[in-house]
Amino acid sequence: MPRAELDAAHITDPALRRSYELCRGLHARHGRTYFLATRLLTAAQRPSVHALYGFARWADDIVDEPREHERPERCAERLSGLGAALISGIRSGSCSDPLLAAVVDTAVRHELSSDLFEDFLRSMRMDLSVRDYPNRAALGRYMRGSAEVIGLQVLPVLGAVVPLDEAAPHAAALGRAFQLTNFLRDVAEDLERGRVYLPADELAAHGVDRDLLLWCHRHRRTDPRVRAALVEQHALTREIYRFARVGIRMLDPVSRPCVETAYALYSRILERIEADDFAVFARRAVVGKAYRARIAGAALLRAVRARERGAHRPAPTRGARS
Repeated sequence: MPRAELDAAHITDPALRRSYELCRGLHARHGRTYFLATRLLTAAQRPSVHALYGFARWADDIVDEPREHERPERCAERLSGLGAALISGIRSGSCSDPLLAAVVDTAVRHELSSDLFEDFLRSMRMDLSVRDYPNRAALGRYMRGSAEVIGLQVLPVLGAVVPLDEAAPHAAALGRAFQLTNFLRDVAEDLERGRVYLPADELAAHGVDRDLLLWCHRHRRTDPRVRAALVEQHALTREIYRFARVGIRMLDPVSRPCVETAYALYSRILERIEADDFAVFARRAVVGKAYRARIAGAALLRAVRARERGAHRPAPTRGARS
């Protein structure tokens, strides 16, 4: 991690600096879109965002990239141990774990509730045993921990011009919209892991079940019934994006270019899925480098202007620790 970021955040302890560097490395390797957007934040904000996303990536890899011959029960034990160490650290105010030290420091600095981390880990454990979701309510319970809490964790780091409680529903919705975009894009990849992240009852309304999805995956084709189901899911996700967008203007002006960039890039994925006529079993929807560069360049100019105006201020309210 560049020294300027750690210095700007007043992180001086050598072991803590190494922990933040570890988290930044995880974020850089696994979160290309998020990491690019993070470059638009102030130097002081970046370490905390790296810590939160680095932790999320670490926990996710325990589930999706298990060690050789590692059984789900052992993965669950590792997640439980990770959670116990993190929650203990948050409650005591410090942690000596090489990775968790930065996460605990971020949680303490921004008064993040330990409930947010517990919800996240609960959803990660669900991925070890749950293979599909009967309805949107069940999927929503999963996404509460796997997506919404990420937005709620980052919100106090970004700051807001309104009370955080007012901005929170929109921050949670943005996390949900991003994940639903991933679910649409990665239907085939998720099937390879034995999972379907689309509500079974909504698929069934179009005559779609797991067997038909597997047929599409094997033949790299989107059956018309599946396409109709995906069109519906696409429209529902668009509605969530519209609600989430309202919250961007509630953020501290210096943080808006970062979130606007993430919003634009993920929205573009949704656009590509539609432009490809929902051929999600034949190819993965991607955002072109030229578009990414254009969006990031324009956002960088806005970010620089916001900093020059001295727009960054402490949020009027803070999150609550448990």
